[in-house]
Parts: sequence; C-alpha cells; structure tokens
Amino acid sequence: MDHAADALRTDLMTITRYVLNEQSKHPESRGDFTILLSHIVLGCKFVCSSVNKAGLAKLIGLAGETNVQAKQKKLDVLSNDVFVKALVSSGRTCILVSEEDEEATFVEPALRGRYCVVFDPLDGSSNIDCGVSIGTIFGIYMVKDFTEPTLDQALQPGKNMVAAGYCMYGSSCTLVLSTGSGVNGFTLDPSLGEFILTHPDIKIPKKGKIYSVNEGNAKNWDGPTAKYVENCKFPKEGSSPKSLRYIGSMVADVHRTLLYGGIFLYPADKKSPSGKLRVLYEVFPMSFLMEQAGGQAFTGKERALDLVPKKIHERSPIFLGSYDDVEEIKALYAAEAKN
Repeated sequence: MDHAADALRTDLMTITRYVLNEQSKHPESRGDFTILLSHIVLGCKFVCSSVNKAGLAKLIGLAGETNVQAKQKKLDVLSNDVFVKALVSSGRTCILVSEEDEEATFVEPALRGRYCVVFDPLDGSSNIDCGVSIGTIFGIYMVKDFTEPTLDQALQPGKNMVAAGYCMYGSSCTLVLSTGSGVNGFTLDPSLGEFILTHPDIKIPKKGKIYSVNEGNAKNWDGPTAKYVENCKFPKEGSSPKSLRYIGSMVADVHRTLLYGGIFLYPADKKSPSGKLRVLYEVFPMSFLMEQAGGQAFTGKERALDLVPKKIHERSPIFLGSYDDVEEIKALYAAEAKN
C-alpha cells in the first residue's frame, strides 16, 4: 500500500469544494460569488502568513500613520492593501468599505461586479505585540445597479447581507463562514495550503455559562447592562454564577461564544453613548453568523440586523450570543423602557 497516496485524503471538504457545492444548489448562479469568495480566502491566507512572521519581519510597531479609528499598525496597513487588491482584482466588486479607510472605495468601471464588501482587515491589531488572536471580519451585500454604484448601496441593514464571516489568526488559522444557510468553520492546513472543513454546521448552545465584557467600563454602564452582569455574578434561585472570559479581540471573543455558548456584550456607556463597535464590518457580520448558528444579536433597542446605518463608520452597542442569554438582556431593556 502506498502510504503517500493514503496520506492524500480525497474525502476532505476544502472551502473551495464547499463553495462550489453551495453554488450547484443555485442553477441560476454564474459563479461570481464563488470567485469573490476565493479572492477573500486568498487574502486571508496571505494575512495569516504575514501575522505569523510579523515579529521576524519587523512588521510590528506603528507605521506612523493614523487611521480613522486610532494609531495604525504596520500589519493593519499591509492587511488592508492585501484585501483591497484581492477584492478589486476579483472583478466582482463595486464598493469596498474598510475600517482602515475614511472613505468607501468605488471600483473602476472596467473591474466592477455586483457585490459590495465591508470588512475590518485586521481586528484587534492592538493585540499583535502580545500574541493574542486577531482576525479579519467581512460581510457581503449584493448591489442591484452596479454600473453606477452609490454610497447608499453600502448602507444597507445587516439582514440584506448574502454572506458574512471572519478569519481568526491564532494557534491555528480558522475561517468561519455563512452564506445564509448555517455556519461552517474551516481550518487552514499549512501542509496543503488549503482550508479544510473542521466545524460543520456550527450551532451555538441555547444557553451558555460564560459572559464576555470589558468590566473596566462598569462605572459608565446603563441600568440593564449593570443588572445583567450583576445577575451573571450573583444569580438568583441558587444557580451557578457565569464565568467571565474577555480577550479584548472581537474575533476571538465571538469565536469562543459561538463554539461554547454564552454572551458577548459591548454596551453603550457614558463615555461611548453610541457604543464602540462599528455597525457595517463588526456588528453586522458577527450578528449574521450568530443568528445563522441559532443565537441572537440585539443592540439594546432592536434586532441588530434590522439597524439601518447612516454612515459607513457608524457605531452601535451590541449584545450577541446564546438565544436564552440574549433573551434575558432583552427583557431587562424592555422592563426599563416600560418604567
């Protein structure tokens, strides 16, 4: 028996094969979406490789420029360039919205396609220096008239997204994706250079034992958030308290929440009355994934995916995770609204 042949598993579900299988369920599809996703995957592989050698390549540290949000890291700049080039060269996009760019990018007419992609090329990049997991977050919209794209076409509610996902660069490189029919997780096999399906049909537990929030902001919280966290620590009816886990990198915190259950909170507070996380490329993609996995996402006022953004870098509070845990915080906000 040839062990080399045996080692080459042909039954592995790669991300390319998975996307092609999904495409075959839609006989009317022309393969545009498949091409776009393959360009996103290529960008993720490139950034993963750069993140892994960041310390060696002296990519760590400040690039000297400041982006819309804060001081920009060298790896942010690189990741942004990689994704912009990958998305434009796919020939399938017309509008790109990146966390790193103040304005939206309108693709030149010759390379235009029917999709708008919103993304954070390197979320949690302030954690690069200490080796904490960071990631890329993306969401995809379809645009009706892509010959003359306008900014309004990027400012759609999250429920209009056709796909969303994130790629986490940690102890392994994991890409979590939903094309609107469930959530699947793929892990990069470095020896093959391929993402392999390792977490098929991810379903978040209905109730979790973990809450995830920056408690350093507690003195500025509103009533319902403070009450919810109090209940997590000192539950009534003799049930066990929840454990606190907070990494401070949204991709890593949401990834754990998705797999283990529980709730991730980034509420509004006195310091950030509109919340801290950006609607288009952080709140929407993660809320899309949570709902697809059987969880919920709530802003403190409404279902997160119903929100209609007015600006590309708009912020919002967010509570997302296990269905029952989010129900609890919704009940606390409803009670406050009544009073």
